[in-house]
Amino acid sequence: MKVVIDTLGGDYAPTEIIKGAVDAQKKHQDLTIILCGKPEEIEGVLKTLKYDKSRTEIVSAPDEISNDEVPTVAIKEKKNSSLAVAFDILRKDENVAGLVSAGSTGAILAGGFLKIGRIKGVSRPALCPFLPTKTGGYVLVADCGANMNCKPINLAHFALMANEYYKERFGNKNPRVALLNVGTEAHKGDELCHDVYPILESLDINFVGNMEARDIMSGKYDVVIADGFAGNILLKSTEGALKLMMGEIKKAIKSRFFAKLGSVFLLGAFKGLKKKFDFNSYGGSPFLGCKKLIVKSHGSSKAKAIEVSIDEIITLKNRNLNERIEQAIANAKIEVGEAKV
Repeated sequence: MKVVIDTLGGDYAPTEIIKGAVDAQKKHQDLTIILCGKPEEIEGVLKTLKYDKSRTEIVSAPDEISNDEVPTVAIKEKKNSSLAVAFDILRKDENVAGLVSAGSTGAILAGGFLKIGRIKGVSRPALCPFLPTKTGGYVLVADCGANMNCKPINLAHFALMANEYYKERFGNKNPRVALLNVGTEAHKGDELCHDVYPILESLDINFVGNMEARDIMSGKYDVVIADGFAGNILLKSTEGALKLMMGEIKKAIKSRFFAKLGSVFLLGAFKGLKKKFDFNSYGGSPFLGCKKLIVKSHGSSKAKAIEVSIDEIITLKNRNLNERIEQAIANAKIEVGEAKV
């Protein structure tokens, strides 16, 4: 199996990106990594690592797409960028299972749309990260930023795709699917929520109704469906709250003697809490609905996050996620362009 990696994407590129790819290679004996970027930089990092040369390919792609560039324009015009070249390899080589990048989210989404295309029947792909819950499980958010303006058909497809993802990724064959809303009552929400609610009820999924944002990590839900605008706000506000909470705990301990003393006895608990909310432990977000697997890693990803993102590609490929998504969409008998079933 091959996975292509954009080595110029992210805050710690290329060193941490390459280290993560090599760490994944060591874990998977049948994995070939394709590193796209500046050859001299890639070779410089590889010289400091132990890796399998026979399972490592370097592809010259010296240009980089920044977060300030218009994504669709950059993907089309910067043909020698590490991300554009990686997408070309993903599209042309049937042995390449997926792509990992910590670069521009917009450019990754544009590449998925323009260069890879959608699974048959999918109206729009969705970016689908997961968060830990207080009960020790995980909750998915689909979509979290790929689609700002959605129709009911799009949210219905997000639900079907995320439902299959959760089943294959976490082994739960009956995940609880909810619709992000301003209240739990069925009549709450805007026009989009009103229109999609009965469609979600009719699908062959375990739809449990509306969910308020405050319950995202409660453990009561496994999959949360939203348009990309609301989903992105939900995700980023949650990340911000967690970051603030961890910072305040750290500051409180440092400022008080008895808190410092007590923290010695709670060191294990604090380490566990930090690990639970560390995005590097979870890798990246899959872009569900494209013909090939794409994982968008966080811009601040270090080696561990890249390693886990590659693990995600391998897991989803081995479990035939895309084939299962295509079958779920076909079985639902929802025609693209229709607002209702």
